[in-house]
Amino acid sequence: MTSLPDDPWSSPPPVPSPVPGPIAPGPVIVQIGDLAVTSTVVHTPAGDIPLAGSTWQVSDYWHNEQKIPTWAIVAAVAGFCVLTVFSLLFLLAKETVLEGVVQVTVANGPFTYVARVPVFNHLMAQDVHNRVNYVRSMSMR
Repeated sequence: MTSLPDDPWSSPPPVPSPVPGPIAPGPVIVQIGDLAVTSTVVHTPAGDIPLAGSTWQVSDYWHNEQKIPTWAIVAAVAGFCVLTVFSLLFLLAKETVLEGVVQVTVANGPFTYVARVPVFNHLMAQDVHNRVNYVRSMSMR
């Protein structure tokens, strides 16, 4: 049997309509380390967590350390040729350096994610705390 060409008058097969994907939650309002918070969702590298009803926890894991500043080492080395003994007094200069991380934990139902934000001074640590407090107030709405 020979096959006949397709009927030119027949309509093409129906094309399935695209399945709507998730609705984009909007622009990022707050960024905390690798957490991006929108008005409805917390974007994490492991997936999205709903913002409504989420709980937030902040822990500080940093310490103060005293170090010899770079300028004191340079002054001691440069002054060693001129004033040998007195230039070593520059090495007594100390500066306090804050090092560590602020750990932010977000949880909602079975989902939990921990972000570690490195901090290098008290202002950076306070900024992370302020951002989390703002997001807490958003999650209560």
